[in-house]
Amino acid sequence: MVETWGICIYILKYSMKKCREHVPLGARSISTQIVRNRMKSVKNIQKITKAMKMVAASKLRLIQTRAENSRGLWQPFTALLGDTPSVDVKKNVIVTISSDKGLCGGINSTAVKVSRAINRLTSGPDKETKYVILGEKAKVQLIRDSKKSITICMTELQRNPLNYTQVSVLADDILKNVEYDALRIVFNKFQSVVSFIPTMATVLSPEVVERETESEGKLGDLDSYEIEGGETKGEILQNLSEFQFSCVLFNAVMENACSEQGARMSAMDSSSRNAGDMLDRLTLTYNRTRQASITTELTEIISGAAALES
Repeated sequence: MVETWGICIYILKYSMKKCREHVPLGARSISTQIVRNRMKSVKNIQKITKAMKMVAASKLRLIQTRAENSRGLWQPFTALLGDTPSVDVKKNVIVTISSDKGLCGGINSTAVKVSRAINRLTSGPDKETKYVILGEKAKVQLIRDSKKSITICMTELQRNPLNYTQVSVLADDILKNVEYDALRIVFNKFQSVVSFIPTMATVLSPEVVERETESEGKLGDLDSYEIEGGETKGEILQNLSEFQFSCVLFNAVMENACSEQGARMSAMDSSSRNAGDMLDRLTLTYNRTRQASITTELTEIISGAAALES
C-alpha cells in the first residue's frame, strides 16, 4: 500500500510538471518570473548609479580645488569697484550658467528660476533684458518662454578641461556681440557635496562704473595708483571691466561645474539607496509568491493522494 501511494504521488508530480511545460506562462509561474525580471533590472540600475557616483566623486575632487582657487580672481575687483546688484540700468544681460547633462538634481532648474526672477525685476517700459546661456539644460528651459530674448547660446563647455584661456575667449565673444549696461551672471556657488547656493554676480559697463563710483566717491581710489602708458581713466575702467568679467565668468563656470558634480554624486547616492530598498521589497515579494506556489502544489499533491486512497 505504501509503495502504491508513493508511485501515485510520483506520477502526479510528473503529470503536473508536464502540464507546466506545456503552459510555460501559468498563473503562478508568471508572477515569479515578472518579479525575477524586475529584480534583475533594479540590480542593473543600481550598478549604473553606483558607477556614476564614483565618476562624479572623482571629477569633484579634481574641480573643487580649482574652484576654490578661482575665488581669489574676482575678489580684488569687488574691493575696488564694488558689487552693486541693485543698480538700475536700461540694458541688462543675464548670463545663465547650467550643465549640459542631467541627473544632477535641481541645480539647473534653480539657475533658471533665478534668471527668470531677475528678468522680471529688471524689465520695464524703457528697459531691455537679454539672455546669454551657457549650458544645454538652461537653453532647453528658457527657450520655451524667452526665445526672442536669447542672444547667445553656448554648450559643451566641459568637453575639455576648463581653464582660464578657454573662458576668457568666451567672455570676449560675449562682450563683442551684446550691448549692455550690466552683466548679471547667475550660477550655483559650491558649498558642499549636498549644498550649493544660487548666486548672482554683477559686472557693470565702464560708463556705468564711472557714474556709480563717482556718485559713491570711489573713483578717487584710482587716482592713488600710478598710471603708466598715458591711459585715461576711461581706458583703465574699460580694461578693468573686461578683465573683471572674464575672471567672474571663470569663477562662475568653475563653481557651477563643482556644484554639478556634487549634486550628481548626491543624486546617484540617493538613487542607489532607493534601488536597494526596492530590491529588498521585491525579494520579499518574490519569496512570498514562491512560498505560496509551493504551498499550493503541496496541497494539490496531498489532495490527489487522499483521493487515490479513497
